[in-house]
Amino acid sequence: MVSASHHVVAVASGKGGVGKSTVTTNLAAALKQQGLSVGLLDADIYGPSQQLMLGVPESTTPDQQDGEFLLPVEAHGLKTMSMGYLSSTKTPMVWRGPMASSAMSQLLEKTLWGDIDVLLVDMPPGTGDIQLTLAQRATLSGAVIVTTPQDIALLDARKGIEMFQKVEVPVLGLIENMAAYVCSSCGHVEPLFGEAGGHNLAEQYGVPLLGQIPLDRAIREHADTGHPIVCADPEGAIAGVYQAAAKELMATLGQQQPASAPVISMGD
Repeated sequence: MVSASHHVVAVASGKGGVGKSTVTTNLAAALKQQGLSVGLLDADIYGPSQQLMLGVPESTTPDQQDGEFLLPVEAHGLKTMSMGYLSSTKTPMVWRGPMASSAMSQLLEKTLWGDIDVLLVDMPPGTGDIQLTLAQRATLSGAVIVTTPQDIALLDARKGIEMFQKVEVPVLGLIENMAAYVCSSCGHVEPLFGEAGGHNLAEQYGVPLLGQIPLDRAIREHADTGHPIVCADPEGAIAGVYQAAAKELMATLGQQQPASAPVISMGD
């Protein structure tokens, strides 16, 4: 359950493989470093990854209250909830769309998030049932779209923007991941997946480009060991990019009208 005075922000992508979950984890950590109380919901029912990225042991399960509600699992100062806490990594969720949507609703509505300022929802890729369920059951403050500069990723990012616009969820901005590779030996910058794609897409839809995250091995290595780079190297250049994106996100949220504050429905 989330209070109506707090922001619920979906972090989405039109396709998989663009690093959306890694961006979400580091964005949440950056918001925490800026003094906010942050919740992180892993809504990827079929492929939850936040448990690994946050370094939460596989055996961890959330405590319950009154036999009905779940208490968030604390990790790196974040209040987190994930289907990964409720199932084994060796047992895939073989569910049809309505079952997955129902599971996501339960995680959202039956978790006692407490007093938080922002809840980031790490969405599964695509524009299907879970995205529509979230839009229907929670009045979102908005959505952040993650893409890479690659043309095919930008095409799918457009679909994500259009979907949120159709369900009247404001798109708060874009984050361009893997924007460029910087050689660790010579410092040469190489835009491996294209150039200015995120900037052009943001300009086309009139939304902010919140940040451009470089393609760097350290981001992946820290994610794999459960220590997001924003936590592992908070003074580093890459952490600075995430922190700047977090500030831009909060500035955009601050421009929203009070009526857009999220209210999560507890009924059907």
